[in-house]
Amino acid sequence: MNTIHVVCGDFAAQQLRAAMALAQRADPVLILRDDLAIGPVREIDENERQRAAFWQRVAPSAGRDYAGQLREELASLQRLAEGDNAVVCWHGDSASDQLTLRRVAFTLRNTPARLNEIVLRGSDLANSDPERRTSVGMYSPEVLAERFARIAPISLLRIGRLSLEWRALKQVNTQVRRWVHNTFEGATFTEIDDQILTHAPVTWTPMAAFLGEMMSRVTGFFATDSFLLWRCRELGAAGRLALRGDTTAAAACDLRLE
Repeated sequence: MNTIHVVCGDFAAQQLRAAMALAQRADPVLILRDDLAIGPVREIDENERQRAAFWQRVAPSAGRDYAGQLREELASLQRLAEGDNAVVCWHGDSASDQLTLRRVAFTLRNTPARLNEIVLRGSDLANSDPERRTSVGMYSPEVLAERFARIAPISLLRIGRLSLEWRALKQVNTQVRRWVHNTFEGATFTEIDDQILTHAPVTWTPMAAFLGEMMSRVTGFFATDSFLLWRCRELGAAGRLALRGDTTAAAACDLRLE
């Protein structure tokens, strides 16, 4: 019987599949693409509507069928719950990975003996700060291939705790979920906007360069360029930033303080 490996994001899956080739394994990989660190999650395990509408606002020009992709993700989790395969959740020390772990634990709460994990830490990266937040996609296939020997079951008690944490996070339903000192802290988009305004240039600057700097300044979760570009558009609409060019593409627009 195959073991199903669960990862957050396409690049993480790419790295894991390369690791499997090195380890001569051919297990199936379930990719959960939804970045759970941002946006509404209260209805996430019931239907896709709330999340699809959120992502349509964040990246309207991506040309993606958000509703269809999220429905398929829900169906994949349902199939995971109904199956009898062993499941391994791979996770680093980032908000998205830790949220994915809790969602998978919630999904398998009725069959907890099936759930295992691979824990990846900052210290596993070459020349890395042990406290650095990490995601599975940051590790080389060679490092990941070595971790198959470390697959470990998650205790019944811990699965119960992870499942309860996921329920609580859905109920609180903050706009941003930061992972700080092994716990989740809620934040608002306004807090991210304030950071953007603090660092925004006073002269016209290429958006792509600015977003590259901002991505490293935001702490507690991986703020993507598409998310930060959306917040810049919102600030522009509010008259707090000046934008010019195609504001749906970071490479095609500039910004400055209004």
